[in-house]
Amino acid sequence: MSSKEELLKRMVDVVVNLNVEEAKKIAEEALESGISPLEAINEGFSKGLRRVGELFENKEYFLADMIMAAEAFKAGMEVLTPHIKKGGKKKGVIVIGTVKDDIHDLGKNIVTTLLSSEGYEVHDLGIDVPAEEFVRKAQEVKADIVGLSALLTTTMERIPEVIEALKEAGLDKVKVIVGGRPVTPEFAEEVGADAYCEDAIKALNVVKKILEG
Repeated sequence: MSSKEELLKRMVDVVVNLNVEEAKKIAEEALESGISPLEAINEGFSKGLRRVGELFENKEYFLADMIMAAEAFKAGMEVLTPHIKKGGKKKGVIVIGTVKDDIHDLGKNIVTTLLSSEGYEVHDLGIDVPAEEFVRKAQEVKADIVGLSALLTTTMERIPEVIEALKEAGLDKVKVIVGGRPVTPEFAEEVGADAYCEDAIKALNVVKKILEG
């Protein structure tokens, strides 16, 4: 295993092992060794977070573990994010948020970071966002894409409300991407979303495809 592969594996491991302090150190080490910040995120910390998600799904990890993994991820990201070069040309405008009555934002925050790092103009509305706020912001910034996140089966029903509100406001050309633990490709299709994103990397690829062809 090359030193680069070894470093990336250690980045995965620090998140899986919930080691916040070590995440900062390994991020600095990755930058010093010449690994690009984006590769460190995509092939290191994000992979670790996905692995934690799988362990949580399999009931091997608990909510407290998920929170600690998120803290480790955040600590590493604080080191890496300032080193990500922003593209000079604006690639597209995205409004993103967690739907009304839902206060989960871990996945959304990762998506926001990755999209911003790729040079997209991202407006993160945060959590518990009502449909009218998505519409208002999309109109204000002339959004190309609206991203909706829902982490509960009860709140994912808010997604079609936002899609309907965008249509009623005449924003039919705005593409809607959706994601979150209970959301499925079938649900996305059923409610009229343009794409389903199972994780942050998929969201980045979908946005690239929509905006750059």
